[in-house]
Amino acid sequence: MLLPEMKASKKRTNKDFDYINYEVNPTSFGEGKTYFVLTYGCQMNERDGENIKAILENMGYVEGKDIYSVDVAILNTCAVRENAHNKVFGMLGRLKHEKDFRDFIIGMCGCMPQEESVANELLEKHKYVDLVFGTHNINNLSNLIKEAYDSRQIEVYSKEGEVVEGLPIKRMSNIKALVNIMYGCDKFCTYCIVPYTRGAERSRKKEDIINEITELKENGYKEVTLLGQNVNAYGKDIKGYITFGDLLKLVSDTGIERIRFLTSHPWDFDDKMIDIIAERKNIMPYVHLPLQSGSDEILKKMGRRYTQKEYLDLAKKIRDKIPRVSITTDIIVGFPNESEKDFEETLKVVNEVKYDSAFTFIYSKREGTPAALMEDDVLKCEKEKRLSSLNEIVNKYALENNEKYINKKVKVLFENIHPKDSSLVTGYSDTGKLVNAKGDESVIGMIKEVLIEDVKSFSMNGKIV
Repeated sequence: MLLPEMKASKKRTNKDFDYINYEVNPTSFGEGKTYFVLTYGCQMNERDGENIKAILENMGYVEGKDIYSVDVAILNTCAVRENAHNKVFGMLGRLKHEKDFRDFIIGMCGCMPQEESVANELLEKHKYVDLVFGTHNINNLSNLIKEAYDSRQIEVYSKEGEVVEGLPIKRMSNIKALVNIMYGCDKFCTYCIVPYTRGAERSRKKEDIINEITELKENGYKEVTLLGQNVNAYGKDIKGYITFGDLLKLVSDTGIERIRFLTSHPWDFDDKMIDIIAERKNIMPYVHLPLQSGSDEILKKMGRRYTQKEYLDLAKKIRDKIPRVSITTDIIVGFPNESEKDFEETLKVVNEVKYDSAFTFIYSKREGTPAALMEDDVLKCEKEKRLSSLNEIVNKYALENNEKYINKKVKVLFENIHPKDSSLVTGYSDTGKLVNAKGDESVIGMIKEVLIEDVKSFSMNGKIV
């Protein structure tokens, strides 16, 4: 049994990380049995879920239709916000009730078990959970599953990490793919649990990334999204230092039709990146640039390492240099002791940048982070009022930005039939806009020009030209 320790999770030794090759050994252990993986949170969690599913299927398991009727039920969790935390424990309660009537394996993985408090709670209060593993333990899943049938398995390392290549993947789509380029985070923003749960920043070798993307292109994939907690910190841990801008150029050279990346930190967003995005037609004109707060005082307390002016200068440079660029962001409202003046500074930035959309949240305390120890004199009702005001302004600019597309043509990669109207197909423009158009399955997986006829704040409707 291995449990995480927050103190150990903080260590950064700047050592060379181990690169491990995973050996795929298909077995019949799970033959005749089913599994279901329920994923919460970000694209990194979704990408982990693709590995978990593939490992289970290499053991002979078959994916079931719902989490309540399978032989192995795994919750792949997110630790960023309290809301996700509560949803996971709510689902655990429902699975416990199901376990009163039949025998099956309940597992939890992802970022939540990497939190020391959560791991201890699972150990002491939720003994019906058979399998607990962390973000660093996915490559040992097949052994853990086998052993979980005989005894409870808890394996959650506290370590800086390693880079494991060759893990099998069950892709969610045959059109778009998520591609990890690095793992972990060294920024240690005071509100964020991720550096503790996912370990140190460690980059994949450029050759392995390019080989994966080349194979995806050869298999007909149209789009890749490069993933990392801070993608533009890529390469800083590699001897001979390759920058994220250098990697973008190499990925562009593969000729794959669409390239996106998530998530970038304003502190590491340099001119080389901007120039390469502007120059390369297959790098989409879409930038997610987390703000978090517009107040210099709050940014300092958050440990974000930039000022309002530096952020605004960067946003302006991106808009000036990248034609038609769409900029989205993340904003936290109600950080400990955020004053009305601090909040007004955030609104000032929103009114200046005029984001295409924004993910907005009330600050969520995460145990073990420095911000969790800060006293907070702002009432919850005041935070909710600020969030409502912020969302009203964000929605206004989202609609205004979309209205600029009316009677214009955009290139859309169609991905699915509309879930509520089978006469419509849905996809995303190069600038990351959700577009609906009349069509059928024949256009799924194709990039088509669409004439935009009508827009809402977060979607657009048109007809295929």
